Amino acid sequence: MNQFSATTLKPGATATESKGASRDFGWLRVRLYGLLFAVDAAAMAASFLLANQLRFGALTGSFGLNTFLLLFPLYVALGFSRGAWSIDALSSPRRSAGLAVKSLLFAIAVAAILLFSLKIGEDFSRLVFGIGAAMSVLAIALGRLTLGRRIGERNGWNFRKEVLLIDEVATAGDGKQIVIDAAALGLEPAIDDPLMLDRLAQILDACERVIVSCPEERRGAWARVLAGANVDAEMLVPELDAVGAIGLRRHGGHSTLLVGCGPLRLRDRVTKRLFDIGFSATVLVVLLPVFAAIALAIRIESPGPILFRQQRLGRSNRLFSILKFRSMRTELGDESGSRSASRDDDRVTGVGRFLRRTSLDELPQLLNVLAGEMSVVGPRPHPLGCRADDELFWDIDDHYFDRHSIKPGITGLAQVRGFRGATEKKTDVTDRLRADLEYLDGWHIGRDVAIVARTIGVVVHSNAF
Repeated sequence: MNQFSATTLKPGATATESKGASRDFGWLRVRLYGLLFAVDAAAMAASFLLANQLRFGALTGSFGLNTFLLLFPLYVALGFSRGAWSIDALSSPRRSAGLAVKSLLFAIAVAAILLFSLKIGEDFSRLVFGIGAAMSVLAIALGRLTLGRRIGERNGWNFRKEVLLIDEVATAGDGKQIVIDAAALGLEPAIDDPLMLDRLAQILDACERVIVSCPEERRGAWARVLAGANVDAEMLVPELDAVGAIGLRRHGGHSTLLVGCGPLRLRDRVTKRLFDIGFSATVLVVLLPVFAAIALAIRIESPGPILFRQQRLGRSNRLFSILKFRSMRTELGDESGSRSASRDDDRVTGVGRFLRRTSLDELPQLLNVLAGEMSVVGPRPHPLGCRADDELFWDIDDHYFDRHSIKPGITGLAQVRGFRGATEKKTDVTDRLRADLEYLDGWHIGRDVAIVARTIGVVVHSNAF
């Protein structure tokens, strides 16, 4: 029996039980990609060493090793760009072998051009290169086909966590999904209920695709809620079956309409996370004396904790506690954030005014970054009670929750463009939202590095108070 058969979450299921309903497929894929990488490396290394043995009678000769060290990095770079390590490759051994072979053939051609143009042929043997290249193609293809079948059969040919969310309109799953009865679990598409959004986020933890089956009049509400859930979110739309539209996704013989998706793929998330860890850890070590001096100044000036904690919505609409150096008097603090700080705010202490003016109050968020709750760069997380023109932020624009499809950041595109300070008018919110959505479109690590560099120039800003 398929070990990933459909699971239905029962009423009253806890977050832990929800997570246990399926594996974290993201890390499963990382391990499987690593296994494919190791098998490819072993196949190519063995091919060139054997070629060296056939040509020179020595298994460990430098010609075979040098050729492997030149060719394998090229193969890996081209393989990553062509999807040789991807869900598609895991799902089809034949496609996996095809992608690997095409990448390897391209790498062989590039290596041959390099050897000729750089005139470094004395360190390589043409016969070893030719024999080893031919054997590598066969060995990698055979390894991918054999290992791919074993991987697929062992994992039920299922390599990502999917959820079928049923809201009044019943439909059958395909045997691999977690089936959620929204009514039984008390789930509603209510964007004005942060606690409900957090519960839904916990149920969808590590989920990469969610399909919603609901009445037509509730599709818009579910679309708004799931737009910031950091998943591929789709609506089951039976009435589209007769249209036969091209480009729509399919589920159980029905058409589904894509309404939201996570902006970062696995490789992007790994790259961004490595940058976050390296940057935040380095800055924390370098600024440790500054942290100590600020903590001492806060403690001397007014009683209360050194750090201020406030609930905010993060990636996938999950609640987390953001950390700041306390800049207000404890008895006058605003945990909901319903009142924005003003230029002459009587709640702000003397030390706090300096910290806010220089943005030093945000430094403890480096700990949020290390904990994985925030990123160095991303949309700034807003307090739950923030308003503009007496309206909650998420009521001002239907795309507000789209910004929650990525981790919130210490800085972001909106901040380096000067959109900071109090949010008194709706345009204060829409200007920031426009910049946040622009940041999500076509993300790359170079943009994060550029924003961090630009942030240095706006640490002290006239709108920071």
